[in-house]
Amino acid sequence: LQQISFIWKNMSAPGASAVGSAGRTALSFGQTYVVRPKGKHQATFVWLHGLGDTGNSWSSLLETLPLPNIKWICPTAPLRPMTLFGGFPSTAWFDVNELSEHADDDLEGLDASAAYVANLLANEPADVKLGVGGFSMGAATSLYSASCFARGKFGNGNAYSANLSAVVGLSGWLPCARSLKNTLENIDGAAGRAASLPVLLCHGKGDDVVSHSFGEKSSEKLSSVGFGDVTFKSYPRLGHYTVPEEMEALCNWISSKMGL
Repeated sequence: LQQISFIWKNMSAPGASAVGSAGRTALSFGQTYVVRPKGKHQATFVWLHGLGDTGNSWSSLLETLPLPNIKWICPTAPLRPMTLFGGFPSTAWFDVNELSEHADDDLEGLDASAAYVANLLANEPADVKLGVGGFSMGAATSLYSASCFARGKFGNGNAYSANLSAVVGLSGWLPCARSLKNTLENIDGAAGRAASLPVLLCHGKGDDVVSHSFGEKSSEKLSSVGFGDVTFKSYPRLGHYTVPEEMEALCNWISSKMGL
């Protein structure tokens, strides 16, 4: 399996379709790559790449996994100015000003990307289970989608419609962690949705881009606010990329949790 790292290139996004977002310049999501199931279509996963990457590199990897009953949808994030890069544009699911626990959360960008993911899942057959996963910034967007699913709405108050059965985050972090407890309180059904949604987090202790502690604390936060099925896997020598051992764990977990 190829290693996929935190890529700071691939700045173009071919085949983009315009998506507007209130209060900011309209952004265009790039090309979407689809890996069709080789067997019976039992589940669909939207998989989100990391900062500066495209959906293509992950679709190539996911196609090699022994999960014949999954359809993988690998979109490409919009090209947007990144505060982290001093305004230099990069493919990104949302804006980031710094990689720290005190970073500001780009709620508008997170909502736009989570809504885009939910729309990709909206046309899947009713009998197919739905999942969201990703790497690095893609993992963060996936975990934000998990919180939207539990709340039943996006951060802007619009209804969240995707019925998620599994969420995966590799080498990522949980956005809006500080406010998550408050946003879940006093919402009908939120506790039940959070308790029933399986979440897998994997992180390398050698990660020098997104600290291992981010992943660990994200797992602890999810559990503390009521997510009842959170698995955290730590890899001692893993940096900011993926390896076959991690992919094998992912395959086993997805097969088990989604009943494939």
